[in-house]
Amino acid sequence: MRKRIQPALDNLRGSDTAKAAGLAGAMIANNVIALGSSIVFARLINDYGALAALVSYLLILTVAGQAMQVATAREGVLGHLGRGEELLATLERWGKSLGLFTLVATVVSILLRQPIADLVGVKHYAWAAAAGIPAGCMYLEVSILRGALQGVGDYKSVGYSLIGEQGSRLVTGAILAEAGLGVGGAYLGSLLSYVAMTAYCAWRLYAQLAGEQRRRWSWSPSGAARAAFGLWHHVWRAWVPIAGLAVIQLLQNLDLITAKHQFSKNVASAYAVDAVAAKVLIWVAMGAGFYLVPEVSRRRAAGEDTRPVLLRTLGIIGVCAIPCLLVYAFGAHPLLSAVFGKKRAIASSALLPLGAAFTVLAATYLAVQYMLALRRIAFLVAIGLVAVIEPILLLQASKKPAAFASVVLAVQVVGAVLAYGLALWGHRRGGTGSGEADRELGVTAALSDEPEPQITPEPVS
Repeated sequence: MRKRIQPALDNLRGSDTAKAAGLAGAMIANNVIALGSSIVFARLINDYGALAALVSYLLILTVAGQAMQVATAREGVLGHLGRGEELLATLERWGKSLGLFTLVATVVSILLRQPIADLVGVKHYAWAAAAGIPAGCMYLEVSILRGALQGVGDYKSVGYSLIGEQGSRLVTGAILAEAGLGVGGAYLGSLLSYVAMTAYCAWRLYAQLAGEQRRRWSWSPSGAARAAFGLWHHVWRAWVPIAGLAVIQLLQNLDLITAKHQFSKNVASAYAVDAVAAKVLIWVAMGAGFYLVPEVSRRRAAGEDTRPVLLRTLGIIGVCAIPCLLVYAFGAHPLLSAVFGKKRAIASSALLPLGAAFTVLAATYLAVQYMLALRRIAFLVAIGLVAVIEPILLLQASKKPAAFASVVLAVQVVGAVLAYGLALWGHRRGGTGSGEADRELGVTAALSDEPEPQITPEPVS
């Protein structure tokens, strides 16, 4: 029996299916460890609300990195970044540009540390807030290197880096927090994990692509290889997915930052763990998006109706939402007490409206992915305005967690209505879901002919 199935197993291990499954498994492990980090830090850090606000700020700053990983992988597969040492020359040029940018941005962040801390709602942790921008820059670097690894087919190293990132964040953050750095130490774990994974990804790329005589990294050009194009040209070409992900990240994280302004330390910390528990459906939406984007792109190219794809994925969200919302409605306090501790369950009344809000946001996420796959960008203005209005409304909201979460729900409902209205607008005017809707919106010329990359926000605070 073993001899008969061994060839099939060997073929499966080297197949694209196995590579995709391995990367998906690594992403699941990444999120599970991130959830574990939230539980550990919620029990370890006294002012967990401050850490949650800082992490939300960082997640917004990682928007460019998440989009650039996909864009770099796509360009790498197509050979637009060069091959072999030419690819390394491109990555080295980008690394130098990003290194200089990071240095300048770090200086600016340090000088503006107190205004940033005040804006995020962590006025007592100014130096921790100063680490946000350099951490965002390092995340951009590690994301570009991951994209390059995907481009050369090294999915195993990408998977290891995803797991290593969250694992090193948990370990270093916990050590620094226990060493007396508290919130700042836990937060610095993210920056240190990005630095470590940048080194790992660079090592893997050099191991695969560098010739024996090539120097490993130098500020002066080495060899005859030339970079394909500059970093900022690459970033500009990916502005649409960056903007789309920015909208989702703002809608997903602004309430945590605003909560730190509205609530006391204990209530803000309790609200933060509510938000972690409420974001389960965001994970489901991300998984459904892996099906939605390529299928919509395929149907669009064939001139077929794309709406059934959106409705099927929306149905997945609906089915998964029922048990989650039932737990939030009838078991909120026992759930939060068991996972995060009794002192973090004092805002359990907010879990149901907050869970409903993130269920609606999960649906909005699918609509955004759908419109990006159809080459639309006009929706960015409308949904972006909702993201701008949300903190304004929340600053005027009740200081009771449940009422505050109800405002979050109302804002998310408005965003979803706008998103689905715009998603189906071209169809109501007789479009087929192909190029007709794009011409009506007048945006076709602004986008490339290649499929728009999927955007995948980080769901755990």
